[in-house]
Amino acid sequence: MIKPRSKTPDLQIELINDTEWRLSKQNAKNYTLIVVYRGLHCPVCKSYLEELKTKLDTFTDLGVNVIAISSDTEQKAKETFKQWDVDGLPIGYEFSIEDARDWGLYISNGIKEEPEQFIEPGIFLIQPDQTLYCSSIQTMPFARPEFDDLIKAIKFVQKNDYPARGEA
Repeated sequence: MIKPRSKTPDLQIELINDTEWRLSKQNAKNYTLIVVYRGLHCPVCKSYLEELKTKLDTFTDLGVNVIAISSDTEQKAKETFKQWDVDGLPIGYEFSIEDARDWGLYISNGIKEEPEQFIEPGIFLIQPDQTLYCSSIQTMPFARPEFDDLIKAIKFVQKNDYPARGEA
């Protein structure tokens, strides 16, 4: 588990637009938001990322860079982009199970049409110095934070200079 106010691992991941994304190279004014999703097989993830897409401008206005990543292969990640309404959302792929464990994420063994193993959802709000501000980690696709609630929280934090909590 990464505690708030601790430096996160540097994350380097390929994007579906054939570029590379690196956490340490983000120049976010306030935060980088990493949204980890289960993959193309997950209908809940589809709804979640499609909702996120509608909030991208709001996050940008708040000085937040956004990326969605999964352990899916390049082919599956590109298929996600084709099948889901996520145009404009940076999508990374092949987030390794080992790296996901370093981030404190849960791993599931696949059932039915799921991949053999995949990463369960999580969100990480990371400050420009690459320290964790907050996170939410799930063991299954349900009960994820709503993006409107996260937006309200970021506005509150910025207005009140509210510190990261949970570091003890």
